[in-house]
Amino acid sequence: MTRRLISSGSTFEEQIGYSRAVVAGDWVFVSGTTGFDYKTMSISESLLQQTEQCLKNIESALQQADSSLKDVVRVTYVLLNGAEFEQCWPVLRKYFGEVRPAAMMISAGLADPRMKIEIEVTALKRS
Repeated sequence: MTRRLISSGSTFEEQIGYSRAVVAGDWVFVSGTTGFDYKTMSISESLLQQTEQCLKNIESALQQADSSLKDVVRVTYVLLNGAEFEQCWPVLRKYFGEVRPAAMMISAGLADPRMKIEIEVTALKRS
């Protein structure tokens, strides 16, 4: 099985020692991804804008892996404040409404106090 590493260019990847995504055969494992705009290394204060940016960052990693959001089979949402999860639903429906992957939401502290959400996905490339 071939293994390929995908990078977003985020400084966090090198500092911590991980890849934005790992492609293993037809599987794509995307690391927990936050709402940072990696071009500017800035992050919005808005939960909805962070959610949107998370999914754009994930979409970019999947495209580099010759995959797409349509291939996502599993998603994990980690929110600083679980009570705010419902606010994200319209954005999540926009990206996953037809895909409907298996999902889980966890409320936990995140690495940076500016982060309000982190999203991790697993995708299986369609033959």
